[in-house]
Amino acid sequence: MRVRVFYHDKCFDGACSASLFTRFHRERITQGASYEYHGLVHRAGALFDEATFTGDENAIVDFKYSASPRITWWFDHHLSAFLTPQDHEHFLACQRVPGCASRKFFDPSYTSCTSFLAHIASTRYEFDTAPVADLIHWADIVDGARYESPEAAVEMAEPAMKLTLIIESTQDPEFIPRLIPLLTEMPLSEVLNQPFVAPLLPPLLERHHQAIALIRSRAEERNGTIFFDITDHPLEGFNKFIPYYLHPNATYSIGLSKSSFRTKVAVGSNPWTKADPAKMVNLAQICERYGGGGHARVGAISFSPDKEEQARAAAAEIVAELRSKNPLA
Repeated sequence: MRVRVFYHDKCFDGACSASLFTRFHRERITQGASYEYHGLVHRAGALFDEATFTGDENAIVDFKYSASPRITWWFDHHLSAFLTPQDHEHFLACQRVPGCASRKFFDPSYTSCTSFLAHIASTRYEFDTAPVADLIHWADIVDGARYESPEAAVEMAEPAMKLTLIIESTQDPEFIPRLIPLLTEMPLSEVLNQPFVAPLLPPLLERHHQAIALIRSRAEERNGTIFFDITDHPLEGFNKFIPYYLHPNATYSIGLSKSSFRTKVAVGSNPWTKADPAKMVNLAQICERYGGGGHARVGAISFSPDKEEQARAAAAEIVAELRSKNPLA
């Protein structure tokens, strides 16, 4: 059997979910299957290419729902999991069909897709998660921003943080598919030391320090909300906790950046804020207005590279709204 696994690309939780799904599927569903990996990214326009769903089974993990009849497995935990109301209705209808309901799962209460997938695999299929407990632990920390401090998030001491930096920065389309199987086969420290992984880290750490300096020079914090525009310094990614490392008393952060395939508005909240959670704004709902999405505490909007002014206008509106709703005021 040939299984194609589609995952949230350039995302630690996406890669971990793909690896965990592979191990679960191999141990509890079909022994001897072969696995292929295909990254998916949030971008303006269509997110899926039906022509790529060519496996005997096709799985999507940590990414939006596809109503394609070729998708046999789906796991996601994002509030904005459904592109359209019709997709949501299709999923709900699927839940009334035994064969479909046992292979498509959604629960936005989980911190990471990895931990959600582990729960389903262990409770529904008797999959043993003990050997991958450390991976699940770090997927929750990374995807849920459960770091003990901004320094822990930005200073990159742990192997999981270093791997996250590499995963989010790579431009090699073959790198993450090569990495994925290893994540559930060996400790993260050993993954980091693999010959095709270790040499990538030093230049990325240098670039990380340059990003800190760039955002330091651009970020303006006012009324609890940070804004910075670094579209004139194209980056394929940056550590989303840098703003709170630099401005620890801020509640929200909006960053406008540009990469090879999109102009991005990143909208986040400080994981270490002292604000009352009941007064916090649902950022996923804000991003959905502009075609984006995410979680209640972090989201993003993707515009095509030539729509920079539209992205800038959206960012300005969001900054104004959040600065008017400072939960610490």
